[in-house]
Amino acid sequence: MEKKEGIAAYLNAAQMAKLNQLVLNSRYVVEGTLAGRHRSAQKGSSTEFADHRAYMPGDDLKRIDWKVLGRTDKYYIRRYQDETNLRVYLLMDRSGSMNYTSDPDRPTKYSYASTLAAALGYVVLKARDSVGMYIYGEKMDAALPCKNSFSGLNNSMKVLQEFKPEKGTNGAEVMHQIAEAISRRALVVIISDLLDDQEAIIKAIAHFRKNMHDVIVFHVFDPAELTLDLKRGAQFEDLETGEKIIADPRSMSKEYKDIMGKFLERYRETCAEMKVDYRLVTTDEPVDTFVRAYLEERKRMSR
Repeated sequence: MEKKEGIAAYLNAAQMAKLNQLVLNSRYVVEGTLAGRHRSAQKGSSTEFADHRAYMPGDDLKRIDWKVLGRTDKYYIRRYQDETNLRVYLLMDRSGSMNYTSDPDRPTKYSYASTLAAALGYVVLKARDSVGMYIYGEKMDAALPCKNSFSGLNNSMKVLQEFKPEKGTNGAEVMHQIAEAISRRALVVIISDLLDDQEAIIKAIAHFRKNMHDVIVFHVFDPAELTLDLKRGAQFEDLETGEKIIADPRSMSKEYKDIMGKFLERYRETCAEMKVDYRLVTTDEPVDTFVRAYLEERKRMSR
């Protein structure tokens, strides 16, 4: 059987059909260059009036507001809002912990995250917006520019296929690099288990918001990671460091759930404070079902 590549490796025709009418909107002002639904902070040549500024030598005389000149005896230029496309950047974590699954019939977190990226990219492009991708683990592994084409997304997904999760993580530092690399305001989607230095990760997410980006965090977990609902003792391996221990999960399940609950709540609370859209997603939920439910909820909340 021929190996599938690109988008086809992650989404079938039925899944794409479910995603066809969905739209990923930004909740904030973004910048872009193509015609679309999103209002930009750039002042351009669309017909919706934005504001005035004082005339400067070299300005187009056709844009002088003659009514204001008549009232004030001063020259002012009319400026307009530019309707532009949305730039969406998908940040893909390939650190070692993303290689986990508790069930051989269930995808790893990395595989699930890749399918989620394909679905989001498909939705973005169907709306004539642009999508780019960053892939990282201990370092920046790939930086794929925003493109308004399915061939561009297909290429990004092929590159994503080539990478596999590897030991080690340095997510916070890489996110700071990405925040500085994205020069125009955009929608940044972080797809990760965020199993790293939590306070460092929070500061990195804050860096995106400080730079005026709209941010979505999809916090990806295998269901067993949330509850430690395993029936017998086992050897556990840290997929980041390779360290191994033998333990009985039944004896530490309650303490584990308490710690995990606090870990998740810290991300929820700080994201809410920063006006970052945070969602916990587990690998047992079909990606197309999750994306549809999330985007419909986001649409209702933005009204």
